[in-house]
Amino acid sequence: MWGNPTVIKESRFNYYHLKWGVNIHIQDYRYSTNRLSVCEWHSIFSDDSHPASLENIVINILTPKVTQSLPPHWQGAYSLERARKWIKERDEEGVTLIVIEQSTQTAIGFVIFLENANSKDLRLGYLLAESAWGKGYASELIRGFVEWCKNNGIASVTGGFERDNVASRRVLEKNGFACEADTNEGTEQMFVLRI
Repeated sequence: MWGNPTVIKESRFNYYHLKWGVNIHIQDYRYSTNRLSVCEWHSIFSDDSHPASLENIVINILTPKVTQSLPPHWQGAYSLERARKWIKERDEEGVTLIVIEQSTQTAIGFVIFLENANSKDLRLGYLLAESAWGKGYASELIRGFVEWCKNNGIASVTGGFERDNVASRRVLEKNGFACEADTNEGTEQMFVLRI
């Protein structure tokens, strides 16, 4: 198992995202907070052979404990092959950002979002490594994401979580998200923020 991979180089990256037949050009998916830097996940390495490759970061972050409240097909341990498949799937469905703890330059999580056809509404997901839990990073990360959305003309953000994930609920509530009408169907609860 790899140790905590660190980021060696971050490059300027403009990302074109093709989804639902609409070519959406956002100049910059990056933002930062007091302790975190967030950028498009393919923008951090100029050399894929570095031991802190994106696949190894995925393996390090997506531990069984981190994935236990996620969809069943995301749960469990990750091999190099499974990490590559997970990266490919995220690239095909939306935008994934990597979260870097600034003081150590260590990758500690991901922000994943999907754009609706009008590109003004987003569906949000985020993951943090176990080592980042309980330090206030999640609230800080989402607060920064909300600011980024305001600055980029996003109208609303919807986030879902398993009903038993009280910590995620608190993070969203702290950042102004409100529970959508609860139909009590399934185990996922949806919260929305109108910007």
